[in-house]
Amino acid sequence: MDETLAEFFRRTILKIPMTEMMTVLKTWNFLSENQLQTVNFRQRKESIVQDLVLLCEENRASLNDAAHLDIIYTQFHRHQKIWDVFQMSKGPGDDIDLFDMEQFKSSFKKILQRALKNVTVSFKDAEENSVWIRIAWGTQYKKPNQYKPAYVVYYSQTPYAFTSSSQLKSNLPLLGQSFETHNSTTSLQERSLGLDINMNSRIIHENKVEKERVQRVTQEIFGDYPQPRLEFAQYKLETKFKSDLNGGILAEREEPLRCLVKFSSPHLLEALKSLAPAGIADVPLSPLLTCIPNKGKNYFKIRDK
Repeated sequence: MDETLAEFFRRTILKIPMTEMMTVLKTWNFLSENQLQTVNFRQRKESIVQDLVLLCEENRASLNDAAHLDIIYTQFHRHQKIWDVFQMSKGPGDDIDLFDMEQFKSSFKKILQRALKNVTVSFKDAEENSVWIRIAWGTQYKKPNQYKPAYVVYYSQTPYAFTSSSQLKSNLPLLGQSFETHNSTTSLQERSLGLDINMNSRIIHENKVEKERVQRVTQEIFGDYPQPRLEFAQYKLETKFKSDLNGGILAEREEPLRCLVKFSSPHLLEALKSLAPAGIADVPLSPLLTCIPNKGKNYFKIRDK
């Protein structure tokens, strides 16, 4: 196992909560019961992760095995994502064909790989004749980014696909081509299902209003123009400990608590501006972050009034 794959395993396992660790690993079913019993799950999480990565290496784990683990984790936490619903449409006079899941997987993967050199596609069958598809997009010159994949949940012989990805919009035409009508007498290039971007009126796009609100608030705060280039902002905190609970060592402390927080990025203000639209933060952002352009400084000292 090379270092890149080992790091992918490490980061995937690391994000699994300890309360779910055994359940997720057993659902994955890649490591045997005997192997799992050799791991001390009472030690620090970093040590647990290291032991599990070594077991994966011992079993000669592949990128597809790591992708399956990531899919299982995402299935457990699917409620934390925003899912868009798309309706696929068939041409006039097209009949419903007998659906072959294995043929669908093969066609889907071939079309993506034919159109885009650097892309990895993984599948995992789920309940109710559904399949989870994990797509790590790359470009013609960059390898697939395994840490920003797209997820698609497709129920066979239905016209709906559920998608969750911050990078999906630019790849919608390519993704649409991959949902093929499977007909043994028609080549994949000749017939394909289009992905209907205009939602069916019966489908409720639940997050549309919220997205519009986030976009509006973000524009009100940052404007619709490029932000000044800034590489870091530093906050020095000096404040007494405050708590609704009575007593405690920190509550009795006379000296203020001191800490230093530093945010850094090649383009910090643009990064802050993109947090809410990407679903990483709520709006509005803290005034301590949004006041940087107005105050014209990136060093702040926070004290009790």
